[in-house]
Amino acid sequence: MKKRILSSVFLLTLICTLAVPDLAQAYSYGDPTEEKVAEAYSEMSAKLNESPPNFNQANEIFSSVKEEIQLHMGDDAVQAVQTELDNENEEAVMTNMQQILVLNISRRLENVEKDFEEYDTTRKLVGKADATYKTLSPVVKDTNPELDETIKNEFEVLLDSLGNPGLFGVGEKESNEEQFAESKKVILDGLQDHFEMKSVEIGHFGESATEEETSSGKTDWTDLGQLSNWLPLIILVAIIVGVVVYTTRKRRRS
Repeated sequence: MKKRILSSVFLLTLICTLAVPDLAQAYSYGDPTEEKVAEAYSEMSAKLNESPPNFNQANEIFSSVKEEIQLHMGDDAVQAVQTELDNENEEAVMTNMQQILVLNISRRLENVEKDFEEYDTTRKLVGKADATYKTLSPVVKDTNPELDETIKNEFEVLLDSLGNPGLFGVGEKESNEEQFAESKKVILDGLQDHFEMKSVEIGHFGESATEEETSSGKTDWTDLGQLSNWLPLIILVAIIVGVVVYTTRKRRRS
């Protein structure tokens, strides 16, 4: 009987895993120094700086991050870049990619505010936002070195404002959400002005941005505060509990 219960639990776990692929990965932010979209931007820039510009290779690189961009920034962002790649407009491709990177920074910092007390998560998110800005930094510095220096300094303040839980109380430092919000505003306002963007809110992109956010531009998958993201796990637990209870009762009656 015990083997039957274990087999049932295993089977149900397997079914739910297949039905909701990569669930565990959805809540992981991975290496804080890596940002796939920022890396793609750098690679595309290198290909488009060749003589003549290598649009075929740039298009292949962009294809590798299309899904992620669509998921987080919406269809408008993907279409804007793809159209200019098809038209072989090097400058417009880079401009659109730069704006996508700004939106990615905004997205990361917005998510920090949602889970501000989760130090391990917020530290990684700030790290990813900072890594993305390091990719944009040469572009900003070229025309506005003062702004570049300001943003770099504000990222240091951001990291400091997260505080530190310390180890067994040693090195503990209290977080400062108000300071984080102030530094975040300086960074995003500076980037919005520099890259001439209507908005740095997710769901708004370029000249085609609408006044209201579209649901396709939001990324709620990693927001544990939403019931829908817990639903697969709740269903899995409920099924397992039900099977165990039913099997136990049946065994007792026998």
